[in-house]
Amino acid sequence: MHAPAAVQGTRRLARLSLLLNSVSMIGMGVSFSAEHKGLWQGMAVQAVSVWLMFQLFVIVMLAVYLAARYIYRKNINTPVDASRRHFAKALAAVPCAAAGASLYGSFVEKDSLVVRSYSLPVQGLGKRLQGYRIAQLSDVHLGPFFDLQALRNLLDKTAAEKPDVLVITGDLFDDASTTVQAAKLLDSYADSFPQGIFYCRGNHEHFRGIALVEIALANTRVHNLVNSCELVMDDERPLYIAGVDYPMEREQFDFLQEAYTEQAMAGIPAGAVKVLLAHHPAFFDTAVKYDTELVLSGHTHGGQLGFFGLPLVPPIFRYMRGWYRQAHSALYVHCGNGSWFPFRLGCPPEIAVFRLQAAE
Repeated sequence: MHAPAAVQGTRRLARLSLLLNSVSMIGMGVSFSAEHKGLWQGMAVQAVSVWLMFQLFVIVMLAVYLAARYIYRKNINTPVDASRRHFAKALAAVPCAAAGASLYGSFVEKDSLVVRSYSLPVQGLGKRLQGYRIAQLSDVHLGPFFDLQALRNLLDKTAAEKPDVLVITGDLFDDASTTVQAAKLLDSYADSFPQGIFYCRGNHEHFRGIALVEIALANTRVHNLVNSCELVMDDERPLYIAGVDYPMEREQFDFLQEAYTEQAMAGIPAGAVKVLLAHHPAFFDTAVKYDTELVLSGHTHGGQLGFFGLPLVPPIFRYMRGWYRQAHSALYVHCGNGSWFPFRLGCPPEIAVFRLQAAE
């Protein structure tokens, strides 16, 4: 006995979906193993991201629709509409909405840069540091989805905010073929930020070759902070910016986090205003022990999927997006400027600008 046509159609659709998902996973793996090089790899990852996000949205939207439909009818005591045509029309909106969300996040919002400005109250802030402005960029991920011209545009927009200093919290260099050019480009903007450009490493710099990054930055004016600190401005409470390396040994992460932070803070005198650049936001827990006024991190990309500023992804990280506070210390987790998975929805790339002000 043959199965009904609708059942056969569903089975064919399921087999096709399984086939496409298998091909997508293989294509994603091949593209990443090729170190994001080339137009075709970028196009493959982009296509896979659209397809995977479409499926995710279909599942979520369908679940929400069916749950809402059930609850509404239970509460309102509305009789069930037996019309298949009515139900089919309602369901038809789901893939359309899912396709729209997938395409918007893949081709529009991931490039829709926003500027977010914040004031940070600091106890005992001196007159010279009153109104001092720090701009943060993070997770640019130079590669097929963020080229050198896009980096130039980003630096132009950041400089237009007229911050005193620019900090970059890792995962800038993600394509070894452009590392040297990117370092030179960054150096060409040193004069656009009166008190310099400060940078700390992320995990992707280690993936692409940390030695190359060190060589590329060696002859630039970029302040490359590797478990070290520098005096930025003298005042009643001088301002120091410190930066830590990324602990690549997972089983030693906690130990290295403590050790790196201790090294970075060693040269900062008591009473100074401290800003710590740490790619991974977990460094906040250690930075609090040093009464660090501000910790600037990235790494999470804010989840890349959010709703009204809240991340809509599993809580993989304790600190995912935005502001967190402990005692007298504050952490800001940047949403990132690029991505290795080209999709953003409810979490656009950002330029974050922080203005220091005396606490009342």
